[in-house]
Amino acid sequence: MEFLTKTKTSDQEETITSPELNSSSKEKSKIETNLNDGEDSTTSKEWGYDLYPERRSEGFKPKWSRVLLGLEGHENIDKIKCERNVYWCVKNSPLVKLMMGALKSSGCPIDLRRHISCEVCDTTVTGGYDPVLNQIVVCQNMARKQGMVQGVLTHEMIHMFDYCNNELDFRNIDHLACTEIRAANLAHCSFMSAMMQGDASLFNIKQTHQNCVKSKALASVLAVRNVSREAAIEAVERVFPKCYNDLEPIGRRIRRNSPDQHRAYMEGPLYGYDVY
Repeated sequence: MEFLTKTKTSDQEETITSPELNSSSKEKSKIETNLNDGEDSTTSKEWGYDLYPERRSEGFKPKWSRVLLGLEGHENIDKIKCERNVYWCVKNSPLVKLMMGALKSSGCPIDLRRHISCEVCDTTVTGGYDPVLNQIVVCQNMARKQGMVQGVLTHEMIHMFDYCNNELDFRNIDHLACTEIRAANLAHCSFMSAMMQGDASLFNIKQTHQNCVKSKALASVLAVRNVSREAAIEAVERVFPKCYNDLEPIGRRIRRNSPDQHRAYMEGPLYGYDVY
C-alpha cells in the first residue's frame, strides 16, 4: 500500500511550493514498514488507496459486464496512449520541463520508466503521488488529453518536489494541506476555473484566486484523509498564508492562455535550476 494524493486537473496549469516541512526519518521508516506489511480495507479507505486499484495487491480486474459494454478491456491501449501523452509533455510542456529541471537540481532526477506510471484509477481522480515508491500516477482512464496529463504531471511533481526538499510527511495533515495549497496555486487555479467552481468575483480578483486555491486544496485533503470537513478546513486555513506565498520552483502564478508558462521556464536558470 502507498500514500497517494488526489488530483483534480483541467487543461490549465499553475505552480506552488511548500514551507519548512519536517518529519523524522524514524517516522518515515515506520510508515514504510507498515505499508510493506500490508493494511486492511479500513486503512485503505482512510488514505485513499481504494482510488488506485493497481496499487493494491490484487491489482485491477476488469468486469465482464463493463467489457461487453466497451467501457473496460482496453487497458493496454489506454496505457500506450497515456505514455505517449506523458512523453509529449516531457518534451514540449514548459512547466513539466521546468519541474523536471528543478527536481534534478534538487538531487531528485526523474526517470520516466521509474518515476511515472500510467494506471487505471477510480473515476473521481486523474492522478496521484506515491511517496513510498516516489512515483507519480497518471490515471490513463481519466487523463486522456495532453492538457490534462500536463496538469497532472505539474501538480504531482510539485508534491514530489516538496517531498524531495522538505521531508514532506503525508500523515501530518498540515503538511498535506500545504502541498495541496501549493499545487492548486501553481498548477490549476485561474479566473476561469474559479468561475466554474463558483469562487469567482469580478470585483476582487485576488480573493477569487485564493478562494479557488482553498477549495481545491480542501477537496484534495478530504479525498485522501478520513477526517471531518471542519478539521480539513482548519488545516488549510492554518498553513494557507505561508504556503500560498511559496511559489518555488515555478516562481510565479500561471495565468491561463498567457505566456507565463514560457516566462517561468526561461527564468528557471535564474533560480539555479537545470531546465531541459
